[in-house]
Amino acid sequence: MSAPLGRVIIYTKRLEEVAEFYCKYFGFEILRLEGDRIVELVSQGAGSNILLHPMSAGRKDGQTLVKLVFDVEDVEAFCRDAESRGLKFGTIHQADGYSFANAKDPAKNSISVSSRQFAKR
Repeated sequence: MSAPLGRVIIYTKRLEEVAEFYCKYFGFEILRLEGDRIVELVSQGAGSNILLHPMSAGRKDGQTLVKLVFDVEDVEAFCRDAESRGLKFGTIHQADGYSFANAKDPAKNSISVSSRQFAKR
């Protein structure tokens, strides 16, 4: 029996800023349900949705050890486009047949773009 990954939860004190970030750079759409404190970011492709959950007072931004990896065929082109819109990725790394680059969202969570999904195996 399998269970596909449907949603990832990000805990943040910056709900609006983080929601705008993932919409602007990764094409998500915001879904808000009346009376719900969670903001759902709906994937416009075949990927998982992101739930933005208000962080409790005792936690710090970026404290949770999670990295969101977004599959892109051309990492260099994606990073160039993102930078033209205000998001600077770090060095593009070459791995075994694919490349990747890392950045942070407004709540200091680690994110990555990777062409691993498209590598010839």
